[in-house]
Amino acid sequence: MRPPSMVQRLGAEFLGTFWLVFGGCGAAIFAAGFLAPNVVGGGSLHLGIGFLGVALAFGLTVVTMAYAVGHVSGAHFNPAVTIGVAVARRFEWKDVPAYVVAQVLGGLLAGLSLWAIAGGAPGFDATGNMAANGYGDHSPGGYSLVAVLCAEILLTAIFLYVILGATDSRAPEGFAPIAIGLALTLIHLVSIPISNTSVNPARSTAVAFFNGNGAPGQLWMFWVAPIIGAAIAGATFHLITGVDRRDRDISGEIDPEDLRVAEGVDPDAPR
Repeated sequence: MRPPSMVQRLGAEFLGTFWLVFGGCGAAIFAAGFLAPNVVGGGSLHLGIGFLGVALAFGLTVVTMAYAVGHVSGAHFNPAVTIGVAVARRFEWKDVPAYVVAQVLGGLLAGLSLWAIAGGAPGFDATGNMAANGYGDHSPGGYSLVAVLCAEILLTAIFLYVILGATDSRAPEGFAPIAIGLALTLIHLVSIPISNTSVNPARSTAVAFFNGNGAPGQLWMFWVAPIIGAAIAGATFHLITGVDRRDRDISGEIDPEDLRVAEGVDPDAPR
């Protein structure tokens, strides 16, 4: 069994990030507040999925793609996650730039696709309606820069703690994608009113420029805060939990010892 090549790993990250943005932001753009004509009593019926539906959409994108391609790339789909696991010494720093580029490009393609599809509805104006993240006047609840900064740092750190713990070999096998997806769902339930929820610089970048309305000018915060939060978690996970799996890769590559076992070689046999 050969480990995935770097091209395959980057393709998986591109695809996974595309689906995260398309599924999550698409749910927010098209379905969150959908109104349908009431053919019985007149007026309109609210058939939208609301905050709960959008939160579930983001979580489900991670669950589905983690099962689909997690064994190829590690299912980061997020520059903050890639940097966080590198800080935790669970990922090679030399691979970080390529992963981040693949994630951003996948997200941007999803943003472009959403913008193109949304433009097919009569009267649709992308400005301010592309599920962009923001603070101050661009926060759904009007939360300040400091409030959004704190929320994004804290929630990204928690997200990384869940990822690092769920991918431990002693955690229930095969359930990591579910735990990680549910964590992202809960994060959205908390913070959609605060910042429209980022915890992912690629997700924020993907729609900011199509959204306009001040989103590009605030994008810096949705890079800085998630990366800080992820770095904090990566640096402290082993100290808080006592679980030290540093130098154990979660990129999707096969550990040499695991490969020897898969090939029927006694791992204790001389090399």
